[in-house]
Amino acid sequence: MKKIILISVFFISVLFAQAQANRAELLQNLEQNQTGNQNGKVTATLKSSSRLFSTKDDLTTVILIVPSGSHVEVLGSDSTYFHVLFEENEGYIFRRHAVIDMTPVVVTEAKQSQPQQQAKNTQAAQNEPMSRFAYLENKYGSGMAARLNAGKIWKGMNSEMVKDSWGNAERINRTISGNIIKEEWIFKSTWLYFENNTLIDWGPIQK
Repeated sequence: MKKIILISVFFISVLFAQAQANRAELLQNLEQNQTGNQNGKVTATLKSSSRLFSTKDDLTTVILIVPSGSHVEVLGSDSTYFHVLFEENEGYIFRRHAVIDMTPVVVTEAKQSQPQQQAKNTQAAQNEPMSRFAYLENKYGSGMAARLNAGKIWKGMNSEMVKDSWGNAERINRTISGNIIKEEWIFKSTWLYFENNTLIDWGPIQK
């Protein structure tokens, strides 16, 4: 019985050591910016919320707060930071806040014959530009698209939804307090107040 237990412990130890070796090798490849598979991408999962900096040399350049449990694509790393892509935002997070996923996500592209590709290109060229409502409907669904297309705003919207409804603000004032990013968006006659990318309040600009 003791012999079976010892053999089991030995195999578990070997498997654990192999997993650690694989993780170390993956991190080493990242540091050399050589992931080895050009058709794949390396991802990481955040153990805790982390600020996403636009440059690692200036810690005041916070883009947003990446929530705990989020998945990011890792573009590179050094001893302190991961260079990542999160929701189309590229920047840097502290390496200690994330764990590399053991299985890289492999991106495969379906091969098409030349006639199929030519037909697809011709069809795309003939298509008219997508209408604003169709764009919003594809992105948010019919109900939300109708509200955004009518220029509506409401509490709880994220900044991207506000841009899709009202367009870009004339000016944005940003302050950072702990893990909270506060933004004041200034439009022609209205101010909007955001906390961590969520619309909290708005009002008229006093002239």
